[in-house]
Amino acid sequence: MEIIKPNLGKAAMAIKEGKVLVCPTDTVYGLICDAGNKKALERLYKIKKRSRKKPIPIFVGSIRMAKKLARISGEQEEFLRKVWPGKMTVVLERKKGGTVGLRVPNYAFVLNLIGRVNRPLTGTSANISGQPASTKVKEVREQFNNRRPQPDLIIDAGNLPPSKPSTVIDLTIWPPKILRN
Repeated sequence: MEIIKPNLGKAAMAIKEGKVLVCPTDTVYGLICDAGNKKALERLYKIKKRSRKKPIPIFVGSIRMAKKLARISGEQEEFLRKVWPGKMTVVLERKKGGTVGLRVPNYAFVLNLIGRVNRPLTGTSANISGQPASTKVKEVREQFNNRRPQPDLIIDAGNLPPSKPSTVIDLTIWPPKILRN
């Protein structure tokens, strides 16, 4: 587990190489990889010890990028313009069937990283499934210490402001339903 200060070039290279990163976000430290890279996703699930039945939310850089992954009606787009970027994950109908949780984070480093790799990224908390999410790098390191596999790279932005994971809203129904607050 290599630990570095925020470095967009190094983080983008790691994403393109299929690596899994711990990265600061606008909520908590997150586990991030290329959401379209099956090997990276498989590794993320193993690192997090998460059931494959539980989907991983996806960070996108814009509503335009979200529209490549999900069906978004005019009414839904109007709603998204009010809540994105921000701490709101929305569940939408996936273009390929099923549903997908998407979010535009309000965190410059992550948005710049998405722009640099021009790919959606995973956006799940950097913790072992069932353990608390963290705003402190020290706590993230402790969770993954002496475990295999581990994240490949930790982007250390210091302690983040106290926060909780994003609110999750189901937009596949109208009016929307809050799934996690």
